Amino acid sequence: MKKFLNVHPLSADIDAIILIVRIAAASLMLSHGLPKLMMLLSGDPVMFPSVFGLSAGLSLALAVFAEAICSIFILFGFGTRLAVIPLIITMLTAVLHIHAADPFAKKELGLLYITIYLVLLAIGSGRFSLDYFFRRKAEKVRA
Repeated sequence: MKKFLNVHPLSADIDAIILIVRIAAASLMLSHGLPKLMMLLSGDPVMFPSVFGLSAGLSLALAVFAEAICSIFILFGFGTRLAVIPLIITMLTAVLHIHAADPFAKKELGLLYITIYLVLLAIGSGRFSLDYFFRRKAEKVRA
C-alpha cells in the first residue's frame, strides 16, 4: 500500500512509464499516418483537406511527415522533443481547423494526443531511448 501512495516514484519507474507512453502514442498515431502515407504514394488524385492555403498534396505530405515519420522517431526515442513539435501542430490543426465546427467528441482524440505530446516535449524520451544512448556515447567520447 505504501508504494501506491508514494508521490516520488523511482527514476527507473519514470523511465519505464515514458517508454510505455512513447510506444503507445507512436504506435497509435502510426495507425493514422500509414494510411495517409499509402494515399500519398498511391498516385491517385489527393483527396485531403487543404489547410492554410496549402495544396491538398502538400497538406497530406505534411500530415504524413508528422504522423508517420515523426511517430517512428518517437517510437525509438530519437529526437523526441523535436519530433513532437510537428505532431502538436498537426493535432492543433485537426482540432482547431479541420474539426472546429464538430462536436467535442470529434476533437477529443486530438486533444488527448496533444496532451501526451506536450508531456513528451517537457520531459523528453527517457533512459530507454536512442537519445539517451547517443548522449551517453557522446559524453564518453568527450571524457
